[in-house]
Order: sequence, then structure tokens, then C-alpha cells
Amino acid sequence: MTKSWQKRLRRREEVKRRAAESSTFFKNCRVIGCKEPARAATQDGLDTRFCRRHADQYARHGSPYRKSYKASELNPYRRTALDWLVTHERDRLVVNAIQRVQGLYDRAGPHIEAFRLRGLTPRERANVAWARLRYRKIDPRVVVATWLAVEMKTKDDPQADTKSEYKRVQAAKVIHRLASGTHKRWSAQGNGKTVELHVFPASRGNVLRYIGEDLERAVELLAEHALKDLLTFMNERKRWPRAAVVRPHPRKLRPRASHDAPEA
Repeated sequence: MTKSWQKRLRRREEVKRRAAESSTFFKNCRVIGCKEPARAATQDGLDTRFCRRHADQYARHGSPYRKSYKASELNPYRRTALDWLVTHERDRLVVNAIQRVQGLYDRAGPHIEAFRLRGLTPRERANVAWARLRYRKIDPRVVVATWLAVEMKTKDDPQADTKSEYKRVQAAKVIHRLASGTHKRWSAQGNGKTVELHVFPASRGNVLRYIGEDLERAVELLAEHALKDLLTFMNERKRWPRAAVVRPHPRKLRPRASHDAPEA
């Protein structure tokens, strides 16, 4: 047994021992109105701030106080941002943002099926997510538009959580859905029936933070300079027919939902 493995085992045993020792010092969850104790006050974990329910919400949504935006809330902003990108495709900041996202694709490493992610670190899983977008040939403009949409929605929302972590997780959850999962189909021997396998990686935890941070770095310069123009464009669009903003992007840019195919 290697020293690194022995160290991991000792760390695991230490965490289990500390989690089993409840502490009365951390009595209440920090979310106002929640009457549950923090996890450190029970035998359910080491979190000194939140109860189990709000800790799970924090992991999934980026905030223990509010949940993620619904697709119906973000889609008009995503479509508006994408159309704005198309009309400003020669702008140097737009070109720079698209190139940076393409760089995330190119540096992500090999594509790995969703059922082979066990044992990978959150950073490695985030790289796999970018590789999955490249594998599915998702247009980088759709990815850039996602971050711009989150920035626009945050600006328009009077009760928005403006913390960077929340915005990163909101964008990452959309990115994660664009090409999430591995889908396989084959014919079973003997009975001629078709067998299907659908595996989706979990959309929670630090992997979302890494994806969001990567995307923020790629698009932050464009967002800083174009946000005002984007909001003006959005206000003008509100007078257009509603059908123009229902879809987050045109059909031809929609990610493939079919079974996996070899990467070109």
C-alpha cells in the first residue's frame, strides 16, 4: 500500500470520527427561518453553517438562500445574447471571447464517457465537461451567450444573488445540460431486442464551480464592455413577437440529443 493511499485512508477515518461526534456549539442553520441544526451539531457531517437541506441546495444551486433560475427565465436572455453576438460577430471582444471558449474545448483533453468518471477530481470532471461540448460540436457562441445571459438576468433581477459563485453555478448548470450524459444503444444477442444505456453526470459540487470559473474568465472582458448594450438590445426585443425569444438558440445550433457518434 502506497503512502498516498495510506494518507487518504487516515484522512477518511478522521473525517468519519469527527462527523460522528456531534457538537452543541453549532446549533442553528444560518439560513433565516430554518429551525434545523447545522450538520456539525448532528452526526451528519462537519458543516458548521448549514443543515443538510440547505447544504445540498448550496451544492446544487450555488446559494443556500435561493435556487437556480428556471429555463423559462433564462431562455429569453440566452436567445437575445446569441442574436446580439451574431450581429456583432466582427467585434474584437466577441471574437476574443469565442476564441477563448474554443481554447477551453481544445485544452480539455480526451472525451470520456459519463460512466467512466468515477475517481476523477472535480477539476478533471470539469475538463471532461468541456471535452463533451467539443465532442458534441456545440457552437462556442452558445456557450458565450450563456454567461452573458446570466449577467443580464442578474442585472434585471431586483432580488438577485450577485455573488460570483452563484453566477458561475447558474452558467455552469446550463453548460452542463448542453451535452450532458452518455447515450448508447445496441442489439441484445439472441432476442433481437434493443438495449439502451443513458448515464448523466451529477450537476452539483465543485465541478460546477470550475466550469463557471473557466467560462467567466473567457467572457468577462466582453461582459464588462457589452452588458449595457445587451440590456438595451433586450429592452428593444421585448416589443417583438414573443415567438422570437422562446428558444434559447436556433434549431441548427441545438446540441445533438441522439446517441454518441465518433469524434471527428
